[in-house]
Amino acid sequence: MKAVLCRAFGPPSSLTVEDIAEPVPGPGEALVRVRAAGLNFYDTLAIRDKYQYKPALPFSPGGELAGEVEAVGPDTDPSLIGERVVVYSKWNACREKIVVPAEDLITIPDAVGFEQAAAVVVTYGTTMHALRNRADMVEGETLAVLGASGGVGQAAIEIGRLMGARVIACSSSEKLDFCREMGAHEVIAYDKEDLKLRLRELTDGRGVDVVYDAVGDKYTEPAVRALAWRGRLLVVGFAAGEIPRIPLNLLLLKGCDLRGVFWGESILREPEDHADNMAQIMDWIAAGQLKPHIHATYPLAEAAAALEAIASRKVKGKVLVVP
Repeated sequence: MKAVLCRAFGPPSSLTVEDIAEPVPGPGEALVRVRAAGLNFYDTLAIRDKYQYKPALPFSPGGELAGEVEAVGPDTDPSLIGERVVVYSKWNACREKIVVPAEDLITIPDAVGFEQAAAVVVTYGTTMHALRNRADMVEGETLAVLGASGGVGQAAIEIGRLMGARVIACSSSEKLDFCREMGAHEVIAYDKEDLKLRLRELTDGRGVDVVYDAVGDKYTEPAVRALAWRGRLLVVGFAAGEIPRIPLNLLLLKGCDLRGVFWGESILREPEDHADNMAQIMDWIAAGQLKPHIHATYPLAEAAAALEAIASRKVKGKVLVVP
């Protein structure tokens, strides 16, 4: 079978596409034929050895996939064979087949396609965990999304609306129309406008209840300063580069919280929450209430180009690799 391989850490151009032996499932494992694999910003870090998880070389990028179970190992339910499933694999999704723990498989409803399913595991899973399990967001609150045109940003706009929030999308000026298309109630061009001032203006001086921050750098502190009393800033990632340092007196004065969102660890520690969140996401998609935007699909041979697009911030929505 064919696989995209990272044999030495480096840029996307260093990846190779090779023929490797087909894996064999062991006890408690399933062999899945990959129909679509999702790529994320962290894949651009992992291939450069700059991510907190350190996969052993060689590995394939891609941590989420959708496909069909082709075989199972010993002591594994044979009725799984033929099931349409989605799974978070951390890495190795950019290949034609993959072996994963059977307990990690989540069934895809008939009304949801493989590409739709592969597009939501990480970004929408992270966002559901962030807004539901970490922010405890409730209907009627105001949600500001930093980096709103990216994968998790788009998910935050859509899920925020479905949870009944008023959504303010914050992004670069050329991407604001996309944010509106995704359902944002208000938009802020934080490359041209004062983020703190505009967030306060749009909330009549009250401030926002929840900030979804996947950007970091110079944008985090003004967002904290724009929080309402008992507001919550969700630390999701640092796509802009620098990890910010926040003056702690701001938390005291606002009675506000900074809450970490470590979705990858949460699904290990709280698997029931993860299963519930994914079931809700799949139900929304099946009902037509959630429509993940797929920026582009690439064949395996062009996985490097897909990662370059993500790294260059040219992506609006999700990038998939289709073997």
